[in-house]
Amino acid sequence: MSDARFVYVTAASRAEALAIGQALVVERLAACANVIDGMASIYWWQGKIERAEEAVLILKSRAALIEPLTARVKQLHSYEVPCVMALPIEAGNADYLRWIAGETRGTP
Repeated sequence: MSDARFVYVTAASRAEALAIGQALVVERLAACANVIDGMASIYWWQGKIERAEEAVLILKSRAALIEPLTARVKQLHSYEVPCVMALPIEAGNADYLRWIAGETRGTP
């Protein structure tokens, strides 16, 4: 299994997702940020069903950076409780996985 992580974040808007993604890449907490606009979300919040248009931010990072990456998202995000979920990358293009490791901070 790879040390690489696929990090899923939702944001209130495309602009917010781009700003967060830009900051995380500049700070080398993520090697890459992809923004997908136009997601419809339905969720429980404070005891009632909510609906919202959001943007998805997908980050490529490493396991060791998930804690500082999450802390930084929380600082930059407009939501009280932002969605930040990291998924392990089981396999993939070895060259790309090495690139993720090389472009994030604290590489071995």
